[in-house]
Amino acid sequence: MKIKRIYDDQEEKDNIRILIDRVWPRGISKEKANLDDWLKEIGPSTELRKWFNHDPERFSEFKKRYRKELDQDHEKREAFEQLKKYNEENNGDITILYGAKDTKYNHAVIVKELIEKNK
Repeated sequence: MKIKRIYDDQEEKDNIRILIDRVWPRGISKEKANLDDWLKEIGPSTELRKWFNHDPERFSEFKKRYRKELDQDHEKREAFEQLKKYNEENNGDITILYGAKDTKYNHAVIVKELIEKNK
């Protein structure tokens, strides 16, 4: 499983491409995105996203709150299960896409970690 910014060039090795942001990324057309699925429900809530504001000092707490959302929100849980299914069906050969500028402190990093833990 790979994670990468949706703004990065698509590569042949991307295989299945799944966007996991709640909000469509600015400046990207649906054609350019070339997605297999958009699991917008898996993205963090607007309130949590705004609170976090990609502040590295808040990442640990963001991770806790986001995992709680994934556990307690039915739609998020279903989207997460669908992502796990894509991963299993494709032997881990999927690409999770996100729009954040920060490649280290974002929800995609957390999602990847959780899926890899639950193999």
